[in-house]
Amino acid sequence: MAFAPRTIARYGAFAMLMVLLLLGGRSVLAQAVVLSGMLGSKALLVVDGNEPKLVSAGESHRGVKVISIQGDTAMLEIGGQRQTLRVGSAPVSVGKVAPSGTGARIVLAAGSGGHFVTQGLINSRPVQFLVDTGATSVGMGVAEAERIGLDYKRGAPVQMSTANGVTRGWLVRLASMRLGDVEVYDVEAVVTPVSLPYVLLGNSFLTRFQMTRHNEQMVLEKRF
Repeated sequence: MAFAPRTIARYGAFAMLMVLLLLGGRSVLAQAVVLSGMLGSKALLVVDGNEPKLVSAGESHRGVKVISIQGDTAMLEIGGQRQTLRVGSAPVSVGKVAPSGTGARIVLAAGSGGHFVTQGLINSRPVQFLVDTGATSVGMGVAEAERIGLDYKRGAPVQMSTANGVTRGWLVRLASMRLGDVEVYDVEAVVTPVSLPYVLLGNSFLTRFQMTRHNEQMVLEKRF
């Protein structure tokens, strides 16, 4: 989509499953676990975007225990909860208490379809992000803005061109955004009446980081 007076390019919509579990009503982030493959009787796990690790049934890696392996699926125990993953499926995420927010490095692992989907916080409310390097700003739909309590109608009106014609959106400032133990403040975002399955992590956030990609891993190093 194009936004005026400031142009905000290409907000896309992607379909991808992510499970979000919240513990005890507290604000949490999530430990993302991906089953990347199988080698004999071992499961190849990627935990929080770190290096893949072959793990046998009964063994644990970074707090994730492999309970059993069958074909292309593995039953895992994460944070005291059991989940069954299939090779190539989207990450499963189980909440853990968020760290302090003073970190400077974010590591993301590509999920199904090669997209980078992760969980985080906007104004201390949990959301699901999808990295979109073609979007000028962070973007979200009206329904998501209302869910997190964002008073978007007080933002500056912008004209947005969509496939169905021109519509109105709102340019706002987010007080805080947090991924992992990294938090940034005063981030520009656009709220659109077009339904979006994720909060799009655009360049108003990404340009605050040095971004590198190594195969299926994206690393963001905080600039300021």
